[in-house]
Amino acid sequence: MATITPEDVSHVANLARLEFDPEETQHFTEQLGRILDYIGKLNELDTEDVPPTSHIHPLQNITKPDVVKKSLPIDAVLENAPETAEGYFGVPRVIDTQGN
Repeated sequence: MATITPEDVSHVANLARLEFDPEETQHFTEQLGRILDYIGKLNELDTEDVPPTSHIHPLQNITKPDVVKKSLPIDAVLENAPETAEGYFGVPRVIDTQGN
């Protein structure tokens, strides 16, 4: 099984917009390494006679037919919105579009 490096942890932390000090990065590197080692033990199991399974219980999706009905007027929908913008719900920006 591949080992995890502090650079891997830092890369994932950056993707998740998290900041770790060097001590935390080392701690998470060790923890994730132990987790991956434990998961690697699954490769030791003999699964030759085990059929592929998507779920242990026989489940079936139960759906109902779509029914077309009149929508609420946009004014009523936006009536209690804390902020609106051009006929839509106004929400704070969560992704920086400047490429930082």
